[in-house]
Parts: sequence; C-alpha cells; structure tokens
Amino acid sequence: MKEIEALLKLESRDLPSLKPIGLDDLHQKVLKNLYLELGTDAVLYLLSPGYAVLHPTSNDLVNELLAKKEGLLDYLKEFIVQSLAIYSVLIDVNSYFIEQNNALVMARLREKDAGGRRYEIQFYTHSPMELLTHYEDKIYIGRDFVDLFNFKRKYFGIRDSILSLRDQSDRLVERAEEKLKRPLEYKAFFQEIRESVGELDSESESILESLPPALDYAELGEKDLIDINAQYRAINHYLIELNDEVAEFENLLRFRMEIDFVRYVTKYKKDLTNLILFFNIKINGALGQHIAHFRSKTGT
Repeated sequence: MKEIEALLKLESRDLPSLKPIGLDDLHQKVLKNLYLELGTDAVLYLLSPGYAVLHPTSNDLVNELLAKKEGLLDYLKEFIVQSLAIYSVLIDVNSYFIEQNNALVMARLREKDAGGRRYEIQFYTHSPMELLTHYEDKIYIGRDFVDLFNFKRKYFGIRDSILSLRDQSDRLVERAEEKLKRPLEYKAFFQEIRESVGELDSESESILESLPPALDYAELGEKDLIDINAQYRAINHYLIELNDEVAEFENLLRFRMEIDFVRYVTKYKKDLTNLILFFNIKINGALGQHIAHFRSKTGT
C-alpha cells in the first residue's frame, strides 16, 4: 500500500478540472461526511471528513500529506462522489444503511498503477457512534474504479468491474485453502464459478469491441439504440447467471457454518449485485428511456 506516497507526488493543478454537477441530497450528504482510508506500507490511516487522523496514530508522512495536500484531498473526494453519482448505483441501492448511519461513508483507496492516477476504491458505511470502538462492524457497500486524469469512462466503466470479478474469483480459490474446513468438498462450485467468470470475461470483451465506447444519443437512431441495448443486456445475462451460482454457493456455506470463508463470498456477491443493478438502472434503464422517447415521437 503506497497511496499516501502516490498522492504526495500529485499536484492539484495537474489534474483536469471537474465540471460541477447537480448532486441529489444523499450524494451531497455523503460528500460532506466522506471518510478516507489511505495506506502506507501495511498500515491504513482513517481520515475524518475534516482530515483528522482517527486511527492509528499519525506519522510524519501522513502529517506531510495533510499539511501540503488538503486541496488535493478535497478534489479527490469531489471526484469520488461525482463518479459514484454518474457511474455507479452504490449510494442509491445502499441508501437505507447509509441514511441509518447519518450518511457516513468510508472510501478505502487502493492504488492500481505506479503513477498514482488509477485507484480501486472499496466503500463501507458505519455507525458514527461506534466507528472507532467497533470498527470491525462496518458494512461493505461496494467498489468503484477511478482514473484521476480521466473522469469519463469508456463503455460506462464496466470493463474494470468485470476484470475485478475475475481477479476476485482467483483470490477466492486462494483463500479457500486456508479458510475452509474441507476445501475439496467445494471443488465443483469453484469450477462452475471459474468457468462462468471466464465466459463473462471473454464474451463481454467481444461485445464491447462491437459497441461505441461512448454513446452520443443525439447521433444515434432508434435502431442503433435497440441494438446497443440488446448487447449490453446480453452482458448482464452473464452476470445474472454468475450471481445465481455464487448465491447457491453462499447459501451452502452458511448452512455448513463456514463462517471464516463465507464473508468473502458474500462480498463477491455484493459486487455482482451492484453491477447487475448498474446495468438495470444506468445502462439498460437509460437506453430504454431513450428508445421509448423515440417511439413516443413516432407514435409506434
């Protein structure tokens, strides 16, 4: 973990300007109450919305970040919340838990390249009253992927999510060896999940290559929209099939009281569910609205 070192090397003036967008009330509250978790070596530092170090005790590197890069941290939080509003449904579909926790959301950054521009971000929510006393009770709500030098995402950014599902399935197999009581008994489930992930990976890549990286609705006709909608729906179907297999595996693990391992499967299923809902709401849902608009104009 070298997120603090990476951020120290960035300058706010080198990052692209963020266009202001209209955030709804919940996203505005999340922005105001967003906590950051940033790492250096093997230590994660939890920063309050006002950039106080809550845990563990601060060190010189963290102090340097807070003294020199407060503007960058402000930019980072704005970038994260705008990305959540446009390219995910994490806040929307987890609104109940977030509202119950007074809109407290934690963003844990993991650097994805050595240049400090790309990050995987895991999001959690927690009761404000018990954040420090019972940190382990945090609720995982999902993950997102950002490139600080490029806000706009090709193909709605779904390729990063699918690659993450592939990588996570590999890590599940690795964790099974140390966390499951009798890992060989679940060999068939791991094989089915691996095959489904492989099919999702290869088929989605093939489909995306046939689609425009960004959709200009002013330039697309009804037939184009219908075809694009069908192609994205096909990817979603692969996700739904994988989700069903993972859910069956999770239920069996819970029945057999494999407590040490099942939480990883639950987290994996959460990412799958979030991505399926993103398709339903932000991709196929939006495309369906544009198709309906065409048909309302023509009366068909």
